[in-house]
Amino acid sequence: MASRLIASASVAALLALPVSVLAQATNEVLEAERQASTAPANQAKDLDTVVVTATRRSEKLQDVPLSVTVLGQEQLDAKGIVGYEGLAYETPGVVLNRPSANFNNFTARGIATNGYNANLQSTVAIYIDELPISANGNSTVLDPSLYDVERIEFLRGPQGTLFGSGSLAGALRILTHAPDPNAFDASFLADVGMTGSSSLRQRYNAMVNIPLAQDTLALRVVGFSRNEDGYVDNLGTGIKDSNVLKAWGGRATLLWEPTDRFSAQVRLSREESTPEDSSLTNPDLGRDKRYSDRPDMFNGTMTNYNLTLDYQFDGAHLTSSSTWSDYDAAFNVDLAGTYGQAFAFALDAPFNSKTFVQEVRLVSDTGGPLEWVLGGFHFKRDRDVYFGYRSNEEFLQRSGITGLPDEYYLRFLSTDVSKERALFGQLTYHFNDDFWATLGLRYGSTQAQAFTGAGGYNSDYLTQAYLYAFYGIPGGPVTITPVEAATGAKAKETGPSYRISASWRPVPSVTTYAAVATGFRAPVVNARAGSVSTIDPDDLVIPYGADSDELTNYELGVKGSWLDGRLAANLALYYVDWNDIQVQANRVSDQVQFATNIGGAYSRGLEFELMAMPNMNWTVALNGSINRAKVDDLSPEEAAISGTVLGARLAAPEFSASLTTSYRFDWIRGSEGNASLAIVHVGDFPGQFQYVPGQPGVVSPTFDYTDSYTVVNANIAAAFNNYTVGLYVENLFDDRSVTYVHPEAFLDGRYALVRPRTVGVRVGYRF
Repeated sequence: MASRLIASASVAALLALPVSVLAQATNEVLEAERQASTAPANQAKDLDTVVVTATRRSEKLQDVPLSVTVLGQEQLDAKGIVGYEGLAYETPGVVLNRPSANFNNFTARGIATNGYNANLQSTVAIYIDELPISANGNSTVLDPSLYDVERIEFLRGPQGTLFGSGSLAGALRILTHAPDPNAFDASFLADVGMTGSSSLRQRYNAMVNIPLAQDTLALRVVGFSRNEDGYVDNLGTGIKDSNVLKAWGGRATLLWEPTDRFSAQVRLSREESTPEDSSLTNPDLGRDKRYSDRPDMFNGTMTNYNLTLDYQFDGAHLTSSSTWSDYDAAFNVDLAGTYGQAFAFALDAPFNSKTFVQEVRLVSDTGGPLEWVLGGFHFKRDRDVYFGYRSNEEFLQRSGITGLPDEYYLRFLSTDVSKERALFGQLTYHFNDDFWATLGLRYGSTQAQAFTGAGGYNSDYLTQAYLYAFYGIPGGPVTITPVEAATGAKAKETGPSYRISASWRPVPSVTTYAAVATGFRAPVVNARAGSVSTIDPDDLVIPYGADSDELTNYELGVKGSWLDGRLAANLALYYVDWNDIQVQANRVSDQVQFATNIGGAYSRGLEFELMAMPNMNWTVALNGSINRAKVDDLSPEEAAISGTVLGARLAAPEFSASLTTSYRFDWIRGSEGNASLAIVHVGDFPGQFQYVPGQPGVVSPTFDYTDSYTVVNANIAAAFNNYTVGLYVENLFDDRSVTYVHPEAFLDGRYALVRPRTVGVRVGYRF
């Protein structure tokens, strides 16, 4: 019996700190070992040093009753992570659906019906500091620079209480560094690599921190530039290696701390990303081949302004954050794949979004058993989309279609206004040092409304083009009809979201928790609500939109460490109940997209993060997720309109994992060497629901699965006093598996592949 109790205690102690905690603390432990290799065990350094603000207050990561993965700047640099690409590999249960640059949607815990989220909010909210930048699937979402960030926090599970709508499955927080008024600092990182045999990749980053007045005033400036050659050939435009990416930007932050109690911070950031073509391919044309009559463009320029004020009262800390954002972007796609390239059919849709976010938080700081957070949130976004559906001059001349003012056969301005207001609070009571409970509540309202501007026009171009392409009937003068100004229905939802959790430490190195949390997405209005198909008037009429969907997450978790932190683990077992699911559907005749609701689905799974340090030089880390997510509530009408059936899988892998091993050693000229090998595996998953909306039982021609794939990355680096030099290879075995399948027919190329093998060098310098 005694041996069983000891074994049970050992297993419990193994269930520990997240891998990210150990990863950031490893250097401190190894240095402590070098300085005191003979110190007794009770003097071992405490690894529980990582502090996060996932609950809107600074807390030890081990004490936070939810699943969080944390990455610091040192880890990002070592792994070569400069954008979203590497974050999913490092986070259990998370997949990045990325068909092309600036086209990003994260999936967490299986909560997705497809990887695109057309017309819908993402199920994972993305924040840069206090600004939510995630949008719906018809929008470009910039890849922000991840240089000189304080840390990345990926919160898994619904975060509706503290982070509002759009955080159904989690929230990604990119937290940038504040200036330091006490010391000059500067750094530089260059990354130059070769993708395939001829595509050069260049990434440059720099930072300077300048104290302007001792202890009170400082300026921190960060800049970056990316110039990456393409590797996909566009057979339609004749451009080889067409998917070139050029991006640049930076931020400047001014911090003023006139007293110990008050500080003011002003931040200006700007990022411009201009990929020259999409990376989506058509395997029928050959590997890394695509076709469009012009380059598909997903460009964006985002400018943000932020003012953050902090004041320390006796017993509470007040924070006010005001953010203004201006985002200009292009969304230009060739739609001719819908009809097999039979006639010219494309969309040019430049748009502008203006966003204002205000949040005020008061956080207790008394040190007593009761901790609390009170806050208010206001969000408003106005977005203007200038829709222009076009033909091209060559097809117009060949078909005989005339009468258009230019090559555009449909033009209209769509404006949508989104608002969210909320009050939120969270209470935590510590019954003793080892047991505490938390209750969080958010009560708010969301509102969305669309407007059509006057001055647009429509025509019967599609009908004439269809008759010419498939029946040889020449076209003639088009009939042009004006698009009248219109005010769409106002979609509004009001209600609460909540989080309840209890945490218990059975032993000092083990924390367990149980939690129930909810999340939601804002209602959606369809831009073309009420429209009738010009090709088939008997096809369905586009509905007004979709109501808010709701999700409840039940979770059990355990965190702990064993053998003074040399073994550690973080486990989370969850069950998710998702109801009134917002889905994207397509009208069959003309592929017009619209949003609607269907019954429900479940997702259940296990997330794990494990790490072992056999000795002071070796580190082995394993993280991953086992997930089952399926539709479990569906009426016949919902099945028909959405193209799904009971038991259908959601768009997420059933298994994904990464294994990383790292070895530290003394190297040339007194440098410290590090070699690492990472193996990442992602299982296959469906790109969409299986059947054609409106045609039950008819398999959609766009239905397909991604591949199950494994990617291997390797690094070796030497760290000197002020600089580091490293060699790396990404995708060592040049795996070219399919990672994404676009769910819609209009694109000729719908498949994204693993980036070809890339070999390069990284050089960093710290002044």
